[in-house]
This record gives sequence, C-alpha cells and structure tokens, in this order.
Amino acid sequence: MQYTKFGEEFRILRIKHHEVLSDAAKFLSVSSSFVSAVETGKKNVPDKWLDMICCHYSLNEEQRKKLSQAIEESKTTVKIDMVTATEAQRNVALQFQRSFDDLDEQTAAEIMKILKRNN
Repeated sequence: MQYTKFGEEFRILRIKHHEVLSDAAKFLSVSSSFVSAVETGKKNVPDKWLDMICCHYSLNEEQRKKLSQAIEESKTTVKIDMVTATEAQRNVALQFQRSFDDLDEQTAAEIMKILKRNN
C-alpha cells in the first residue's frame, strides 16, 4: 500500500504509541476507513487534525513542525478562496487550473521563481 508523507509520519506515531488504525479513528472522531483514505492520499488531512494529533501524542514544537510539513506535502487537492480576488487573480487561478496537468518541470520551476520573488 502506498502512503503519503503524512501517512508515513502518522503510522510511525501510532506504532510508537502502540495504537492501531481504529484507535486513531476513535480519538479523531472519524471512521477507520476515513483515516486510511487520508493516510493513502485519497482524502486531504482535515485542518483540525494537526492540533488533535499533536495534543494526543504530546508532540513538541519540532515534531509539530515535521508533521505540519508532512501534511502540506500530502495534499491531493487545493482550494483557492476567490471571494476577494481581483479579476486578474481569478484569471491566473483559472488558467493555472486548466494548464496544470500539462505543466512540464521547466515551466513549473519558472513559475516557482516568480512566486518566490513575490514573497
């Protein structure tokens, strides 16, 4: 079975604490199948899980940061709130969505350079 980065990190935490999937499902208040879907990337990690997991396992700041990064790397879908977006921002977002599947590595790298300049 293929796991996301989050799935790997979460499994390690569960194993270290002698917990199985159903234990995690219980403290997260979801089904075991939902936890499995998140670990394998079929579903995104719900926003509230980071705090719940950190609290449950008493993670320190470094461990929290590592788990947070794993969550970011494991996202399978991204939602953009365009309520306050300008027309130009909307056009960029929509064009990016339409072009995403055909994006080559060089173009992706160029876009990243532009975006990093703006931060």
